[in-house]
Amino acid sequence: MELHTDVSLAELTTLRLGGVARFYTVAHSIEELREAIAYAHEKQLPLFLLGGGSNVCFGDAGWEGLVVRVALTGRDYTEDTHGDAQAIVSAGELWDNFVGDTVAQGFWGLENLSHIPGTVGACPVQNIGAYGVSVADQIDWVEVLDVDDNQLHILSNHACAFGYRDSLFKRAAGKSLVVTRVAFRLYTKPKPRLEYKDLANRFEAQADVSPSDVRSALGTIRGKKFPKLAEVGTAGSFFKNPVIKRSHHTDIESWLGGPVPAHTIDDEHVKVPLAWVLDRLGWKGVRRGNVGTWKEQALVLVHYGGAHTDELLRFANEIRADVRAKTAIRIEPEVSLVGVRSL
Repeated sequence: MELHTDVSLAELTTLRLGGVARFYTVAHSIEELREAIAYAHEKQLPLFLLGGGSNVCFGDAGWEGLVVRVALTGRDYTEDTHGDAQAIVSAGELWDNFVGDTVAQGFWGLENLSHIPGTVGACPVQNIGAYGVSVADQIDWVEVLDVDDNQLHILSNHACAFGYRDSLFKRAAGKSLVVTRVAFRLYTKPKPRLEYKDLANRFEAQADVSPSDVRSALGTIRGKKFPKLAEVGTAGSFFKNPVIKRSHHTDIESWLGGPVPAHTIDDEHVKVPLAWVLDRLGWKGVRRGNVGTWKEQALVLVHYGGAHTDELLRFANEIRADVRAKTAIRIEPEVSLVGVRSL
């Protein structure tokens, strides 16, 4: 294990914010991962496992312990008796590289999740989703290393307790589990998911659609909505889309004076696209000093450079307070906040 000290967390995250990690190492194998965990236990250091750093915001005080970047690599594809395929992928693989590989092979299942930054190991933790698909829909099982017993375990999809941008791994019961591999269910026969407006509009006149077509379209769609990481610091969508009661949704339509888009969750609840609400409230392209909302997508908070984490969180809280005052919706961060006060 190669141990580094006083490493900038801003350099390890796409938001480019955060203090210093007291200790830092990269684990390229299960053995190195176990060694890092053992070191943290021996020295009684708090442990944080980092993937691509695309969905995390560290506090200005940094991390007074050991940060381990999980860099396990490897992909294996198998075909089952039904003609479908399974991909078993190590946690350190870049998510979009893997998705691009499945699309290039003609597999269906993950194409709607194209062009999302981060690593494979982070995808079940967050239960990433986009354009009508959540990654939990395609996961067969997740292999984890339990830092408490240092043993590998296989968790079924059900055992992962997936929810909207949620999973076992974000809760107290799963905090000791480090994702090492993920098995995905893929399809060899066409299964396009084109219900979301952007995709429906793009393909309404096209009879035959391939996974490559969907991936290419999403490259264009997302490119118009999301900033390039080379331009600004960002963690993508900073807030979750709120799930509210239908009666609340009716009230909001009355308050805002017109229809409010919503997706049905169940008989009593709907999910409201927060970006639409923020647009209506005038938050698109707002800047406060070194931070702001992206000019094309109000749900995306950006760091223009020179900010501290506290500055971004104050801005986020300003947005939350405005939304609550005008719609009574409580919005919650999608980004993982580490070493900071709660929003």
